[in-house]
Amino acid sequence: MDRPSDAILERLQALHPKLIDLSLKRIETLLERLGSPQNRLPPVIHVAGTNGKGSTIAFLRSILEAAGHTVHVYTSPHLIRFRERIVLAGQMISEEALAEVLSECERANGGEEITFFEITTAAAFLAFTQTDADMVLLETGLGGRLDATNLVKKPAITAITPIAMDHMHFLGDTLDAIAFEKAAIQKQGVPSIIAPQEDPARQVILETATSVGAEPFVYGRDWQTTEKPDGFKYSSRALTLHLPKPSLPGLHQLTNAGTAIACLEQLPNAKVTDESITEGLANAIWPGRLQRLVEGKLVELLPGGWEVWLDGGHNPAAGAALATTLSAWQDRPTHLVVGMMETKQAGPFLEFLSPHAESLRVVEIPGEAASAQAGELARAARSVGLKTETACDFKSAIESILANESGPARILVCGSLYLLGHVYNVNEHGGP
Repeated sequence: MDRPSDAILERLQALHPKLIDLSLKRIETLLERLGSPQNRLPPVIHVAGTNGKGSTIAFLRSILEAAGHTVHVYTSPHLIRFRERIVLAGQMISEEALAEVLSECERANGGEEITFFEITTAAAFLAFTQTDADMVLLETGLGGRLDATNLVKKPAITAITPIAMDHMHFLGDTLDAIAFEKAAIQKQGVPSIIAPQEDPARQVILETATSVGAEPFVYGRDWQTTEKPDGFKYSSRALTLHLPKPSLPGLHQLTNAGTAIACLEQLPNAKVTDESITEGLANAIWPGRLQRLVEGKLVELLPGGWEVWLDGGHNPAAGAALATTLSAWQDRPTHLVVGMMETKQAGPFLEFLSPHAESLRVVEIPGEAASAQAGELARAARSVGLKTETACDFKSAIESILANESGPARILVCGSLYLLGHVYNVNEHGGP
């Protein structure tokens, strides 16, 4: 450990309850001891959903910054270092500031049981009160109803991105149950931006909006996006925008970009212009979401004409979105390197990718006790028709692909953001 915050974060991990009961009591107590920083924030855009939360926030941040605003951001998980989760007025929190707020939260908590996400969310709230900004972009961890971020009682906007089956061991095993948890971020009198949803989820979200008195702004009814050859159109009753393709690739990113625009349309005080929307969409960055690596030690290993792409999607809906992109990759074969957490649905995720992939190498995620075992993941891959091998580590997987593929090809690493964090380290520093 070479950073003071690392030691603090390790101690905070040890406070994690033996059994996680989703509850707000622990963080409510801690925030009260800290002086309720969640009640002293700039206007908050609170985003829940299964897929697209991070990309929507990336578009929001980029557009708001293009319009001249300063923005705090809270997202999870991180890819390489924890500091990525907390952005203060456009800059990743400094090591010194992170250590300071973590220490203050640790002292205030007094050694009591608390989840890692709860106490680090409290640290983010505290950090946000210590630096001026115009807006806070706040991503839920999982769920919504009992999520630590849901203690912001009066956000300026709530947004619910597409809901799918994920985290069933916490949120329920039906789409209705999961939607019920995520819909609970909606608040009385607050505009609620609702992205495209399957019918059961949409109905639950709208019923919740009615029961709490939120103001739903619904995809397909109040706003929509339409793909065009040179970009896409965003349209609502009050606004029509013809926009170029956003910086983040994939058809699903048009929905995420539209969700961000819908949020800002319902937030007139943001004073966002058409020009700042265009500029923001062009410059948004969200690592690990259908991202091509263009430099680094890993890229240097590849022969000319080869590409490495990364995507952190890990549930069936993400697999479906990813398959849409892979189906358009016709100019060279695609080989997969996949590692997943054991709680994820490997078979349904990989089934979408199977028709578009030449082969798959299975790896376990280094340093993750809850990584899916290579043998189990390989069985799931073979069951959906993928030509599959196991590899002892990520670099061995790459070497195997290079040894068995003569011509230029694409390598897509996917299945877990935790795996991508390892890949970034390999690309930056080398090593296994």
